[in-house]
Amino acid sequence: MANCVQMRVRFAPSPTGALHIGGARTALYNWLLARRHGGQFLLRIEDTDRERSTPENVEQIFDALHWLELDHDEEPVFQSQRSDRHAEVVQKLIDDGRAYRSTAGRDEIEAWHKEHGNRGFRGEDEGEGAVRLRVADDGTTIVKDVIRGESAFENALQDDLVIARADGTPLYHLAVVVDDLDMGVTHVVRGADHYSNTPKQLLILQAMGEEAPLYAHVPLLHGPDGNKRHGAASVQELRDRGYLPEAVRNYVALLGWGTEESQEFFTTDELVNEFSLERVSKSPAVFDEQKLRHINGRYLRELPLDDLTARLEALTGREGLRGAAEISQEKISTLSDFWPLAGFFFDGPADDPVAREKTLGSPEALERLEMARSALAEVPEPWSEERLETALQSVLERSGAKPRQIYQPIRVALAGTTVSPGIFETLRLLGRDESLRRIDAALNHLSTAADTR
Repeated sequence: MANCVQMRVRFAPSPTGALHIGGARTALYNWLLARRHGGQFLLRIEDTDRERSTPENVEQIFDALHWLELDHDEEPVFQSQRSDRHAEVVQKLIDDGRAYRSTAGRDEIEAWHKEHGNRGFRGEDEGEGAVRLRVADDGTTIVKDVIRGESAFENALQDDLVIARADGTPLYHLAVVVDDLDMGVTHVVRGADHYSNTPKQLLILQAMGEEAPLYAHVPLLHGPDGNKRHGAASVQELRDRGYLPEAVRNYVALLGWGTEESQEFFTTDELVNEFSLERVSKSPAVFDEQKLRHINGRYLRELPLDDLTARLEALTGREGLRGAAEISQEKISTLSDFWPLAGFFFDGPADDPVAREKTLGSPEALERLEMARSALAEVPEPWSEERLETALQSVLERSGAKPRQIYQPIRVALAGTTVSPGIFETLRLLGRDESLRRIDAALNHLSTAADTR
């Protein structure tokens, strides 16, 4: 990609709700492009929807970009603060004869189309009403798109474009064009849902006598079922579910882009070095949270233990998690998987009557748990996984039971459920006194329940 002038790209969300995955991907692609080419990544808040563009929604966008570590290079531009500049451009277009005021409404436009064989509406200056851009009756407007190629739009089929309301308030197409020009944007990278806006915006640029930026429209996101309403969570929801920002960046980058080698895991530096618009697909991408979990799990397993511990403690608001984090790291795919798996270390056994009845509800299970308890009580301190495995191996040999028939009763006694980290690691971390106390409590409960039957 040419670097004749410094690349300047922008992310321009409307703060009408949380930032979802599609918007996050647009931001990421712009950020990667700028970082790769030594350009600048700019942020513009398109907050002209006065009812929905709330300060809380603006803060959500800042928060999401901060968590994703997509830093912008200049102060954010707020579109709502640029109304004077937009109005100035509208007036100049009127003064130059490029635009006019018209009161024509929907009925008049439809009548024109019927009378003129569906050709674009052409009006006359009435001195009042909405401001319309004059569109030529001949020629075509060519959209050159890095991803989608070239498309031609016949000018004769385009209505004279409304660029400002009767009260002088500029419309979206005009504001976007002016803001991009004033911000020095060289590449407009946005979602494919904006593609149909491009010929209109090119007409405005032409009327202003300005050069167009380079356009690239990235594909839409679908769900695994092909539904356009993919239900992808907001960035904050993914954060709260325990995903890592580096894993989200990796996965989101692959939603429509990839290398020839079909590589799945990229560090952020690798993404910066490899990313190009030319390799972005035209086809809709599929957001699949199971694939995100897969990628996130690998990132979690590769985290240094101290880093993993710090992130778990930040998410849970608890301290002293290092030991549990160490023995859980291979078993979790998100940070939020940790507490259901290991919370019993800190809060005591869960109360799961179904697990207790299924695993400990027979005389045989009770007997095996008593045998295991006796063998564990003889293991000298400090407990190690090797000593514990040796002790329980002897129980297997004496009882003729399968490992699951010994280990699951112990697990339910310690954790209250059938899910925990490895049984030897769990016993070691809980320690001799606490492990035996929990087993004794389970045995007492089972004995009491048996007596009342």
